[in-house]
Amino acid sequence: MKNMDWDAYRCFMTVARAGGLTGAAQATGLSPATIGRRMLELEERTGRALFVRSQTGYELTGDGRFLFEQLQEMEAAARKVESWRQEGEGATVVRIAAGTWGAWLIAENFPAICTERDSFGIALSIGEARANLAYRESDVGIRAFEPEEAYLASRLIGEVAYAAYRQKNAPGGAERFVAVAREDAISAYLRWPHEHAQTRIVATVTRPRSLLDLARAGAGLAILPCFVGDLDPLLERAGEEIEALRHRQWIVMNNEDRHRRDIRTVVDRMTRLFRSHADLFAGKRPRRNAA
Repeated sequence: MKNMDWDAYRCFMTVARAGGLTGAAQATGLSPATIGRRMLELEERTGRALFVRSQTGYELTGDGRFLFEQLQEMEAAARKVESWRQEGEGATVVRIAAGTWGAWLIAENFPAICTERDSFGIALSIGEARANLAYRESDVGIRAFEPEEAYLASRLIGEVAYAAYRQKNAPGGAERFVAVAREDAISAYLRWPHEHAQTRIVATVTRPRSLLDLARAGAGLAILPCFVGDLDPLLERAGEEIEALRHRQWIVMNNEDRHRRDIRTVVDRMTRLFRSHADLFAGKRPRRNAA
């Protein structure tokens, strides 16, 4: 193998992470046909089959997984070098990985995390998948379970409660649900409508953020974190908390990075922000909603 272009490797990693050509095309802006051709060329030049191709997508072979792991380590090393270079210039970026609603709270309170006086910026990655810091994809993450990885440091920031919400003062009758499509329902609260009210789902979306908009519009009930639903003046709870969905929440960071000044500052500020909302996260309603 010679003169292998790093772009081909990056394209390979995008396909591996997306699980197919369509997702990789959306991420890169290239056509599925172009990406598919590049993957065939990569396999030819490495002399190994890297994917098992099927109608449902691209799955890594053993050789593909080996290459992916090696490239992750290269990415991590490159990120460390880039962070080192940025620190020398006095301007860094702290990358935060958070779920839909944790990211929503951060965005709503952004000046509490990063001010105009700070020399660092923020890159916020939003998704329901578990924050993975092993290869420095992110510097700080929010997780719904206590990390077991020895390389991670963590801070407990409270519990999160969930309930069903509907448009305030909506007329009674049969309760219909809005939900994230089953294939996109990664988190337990997103799976709940499919497991408990499948026949009453009237609309599905691909992004959890749209559930809030649908519930506000009166389309149906949405399962939401209480700190989101209870704060919204257009919504009201439809019943009690769904206790089976309650979970604890942690801020996590890499042990090697937690003393970096910018990361430590952001983690301290995030901790204060989330803990200041602890009662709302735990499902204790604001006074205006009390009976």
